[in-house]
Amino acid sequence: MGKCPGCQAWNSFAEKTSSKARHNNSPVLKTGQPPKQLAAIENKYEDRFTTGIGELDRVMGGGIVPGSVVLTGGEPGIGKSTLLLQAAANISDSRGRVVYISGEETANQVKLRAKRLGITGSNLYIMAETDLEIILEHTQQMEPALLIVDSIQSVYTPEAEALPGSLSQLRLSTQKLMLWAKSVNCPVFITGHVTKDGTIAGPRVLEHMVDVVCYLEGEPFQAYRILRSVKNRFGSTNEVGIFEMLAEGLVEIANPSQIFVSERHSDTLGSAVVPTLEGSRPLLVEVQALTNPSVFGQPRRVANGIDFGRLLMLAAVLSRRCSIKLGNQDVIVNATGGIRISEPAADLSIALAIASSYNDRAIDPKLTAVGEVGLSGEIRAVPRLERRLSEAARLGFKRCLVPKKQTSSINKTGIELVEVSTLREAIKKGLMEAKN
Repeated sequence: MGKCPGCQAWNSFAEKTSSKARHNNSPVLKTGQPPKQLAAIENKYEDRFTTGIGELDRVMGGGIVPGSVVLTGGEPGIGKSTLLLQAAANISDSRGRVVYISGEETANQVKLRAKRLGITGSNLYIMAETDLEIILEHTQQMEPALLIVDSIQSVYTPEAEALPGSLSQLRLSTQKLMLWAKSVNCPVFITGHVTKDGTIAGPRVLEHMVDVVCYLEGEPFQAYRILRSVKNRFGSTNEVGIFEMLAEGLVEIANPSQIFVSERHSDTLGSAVVPTLEGSRPLLVEVQALTNPSVFGQPRRVANGIDFGRLLMLAAVLSRRCSIKLGNQDVIVNATGGIRISEPAADLSIALAIASSYNDRAIDPKLTAVGEVGLSGEIRAVPRLERRLSEAARLGFKRCLVPKKQTSSINKTGIELVEVSTLREAIKKGLMEAKN
């Protein structure tokens, strides 16, 4: 309307869009009960139940907690749906009905994947639906032992005036699933897409709402998959589960240390083995290093599977404290098997591998090394050394370079301990019996 009929003014009308306020109808956790003394609260339910997949149970902290919400993220095609379908089949055989919600595939497509995995699933129910209200209505009547939603970005609730996958839809849909899980004491697994930097889409809002957050990681051209927990209200956040992707699905690796060092040659230059810890599990990982005179003006530093800043620090310490001049050398370090080493205990092995490549002298194939390297070149103590040594001895290693004065509390582990206090001393003892 150009002219106001009241005041006769022109162009005085402004268009406004009215929307219904939906925040008052948002789901909330409301019990109406007064505060209770912690000692007086009775636990009516079992603590956990297993999925039939040992590596998944390990990451969950020993099993699934009833009423919990677990978010599993990972790149497309990494194996999220395969892992959850295998877990759903095991739980349906042992505990009763399991409902699998597929928002991106039809029921026939899920059936084809189940057939490839050898899953019949008499107690496994597939539902291809994206409307969350319909999903909860049907699921409520079935009283399942587990609900799986694949994926959270595909479902929506009519209460949120936004497209599926938007931030408001993700928040409201996840909140409804969480409240439903707590009210009926049924665990819920949901999968989530990841962004380009590898985090779950939705500005991390989902990670704050759920109980457990897991990432399924792995190199695109390797068969190994690592399930890593980054948040767990019921267990450790440092546990990892290791799988191998085969034609019959994800298969647990019973001895991952053997896998990571199985292809190591005894006379390889720039190769060292570190007994690292992933949560409570000791893993032996081969670290490879390559130094080469730089053909460009600026020498390159490449870190695969280790922290880039850590590599820069170790290169500086080797140059300044050990007279290994890396100023004109390209330095490339790689942790084999697609695993990522984040703890400082691997510093000594990384430095040994770099020194081995620079001096063209191989490290004793029966030697492993563990220790944190300080800026002055000193070797510092590491936690849970005895567990690391036991794993190294089990795989046939005879000697281990360890920080000095940390061996007094170590019980006999079947491996010779070589004490070192500085990085220069460690390089001398680690390379002195090398094979030319």
